[in-house]
Amino acid sequence: MCTGGCAKCLGGTLIPLSVFGCLANILLFFPGGKVIDDNKYLSEEVWFFGGVLGSGVLMLFPALVFLGLKNNDCCGCCGNESCGKRFAMFTSTIFAVIGFLGAGYSFIISAVSINKGPKCRLDNAAWDYPFHNGDYLTDKSLWNKCLEPENVIPWNLTLFSILLVIAVIQMILCVIQVVNGLLGTLCGDCQCCGCCGGDGPV
Repeated sequence: MCTGGCAKCLGGTLIPLSVFGCLANILLFFPGGKVIDDNKYLSEEVWFFGGVLGSGVLMLFPALVFLGLKNNDCCGCCGNESCGKRFAMFTSTIFAVIGFLGAGYSFIISAVSINKGPKCRLDNAAWDYPFHNGDYLTDKSLWNKCLEPENVIPWNLTLFSILLVIAVIQMILCVIQVVNGLLGTLCGDCQCCGCCGGDGPV
C-alpha cells in the first residue's frame, strides 16, 4: 500500500477510536450509570480526562493530518513548491509522536485506575479507595467493601479497560505511521512519485 493510502487508512481508524475514548471517559462521570450527588465522590482518575484529552482531542490532530496526506499535492504544500510530499510525510511522523504521547497518557491513567480501584462508600460511611495493588481483580469477594455507588466496580473496570485497549491500539497505529511516514519521507508516495513505480521522481 502507498504511504499516503496507508496514512489515510490509519487516520480513518483513529477517529472512531477517539470518539469511543471520549464517550467512555464521559460515562465514567456516571458511576453505575447513575448521577451521584457530589462530584467529590468520583474517582480522581476520572478528572484526569485520559479518554477525552489523551485518546480523544490529542488523537484527532494526527488523525486529520493522516487523512489529508492522501490528497496532498506532490509538487508542494502550503503554497511552497520546494516543500512537497516528503516534507508532508515527515510532518506526519511528528503528529504521530504527539498521538502516541496522548494515547500513552490515557493508557497510564487507565492502568493506574484499574490497579487502584474506584472510590466508594465503605461500611463506616466514609468515601475512600478500599483496594490495594489490584487485589480486587483476583478476589471478587472484596467487592462487598463498596456500598455506593451501586455497581461502581464493574462500571469503572469495564470503562477503564476499554480506554486501556483503545490507547494500546492507538499507540500501535501511531508507531505504524511513524514507520510509514519515514518511508514516505525517503521515497515519497507511490501514486504520484517514482519510488514505488510511479511516473516520475518526487
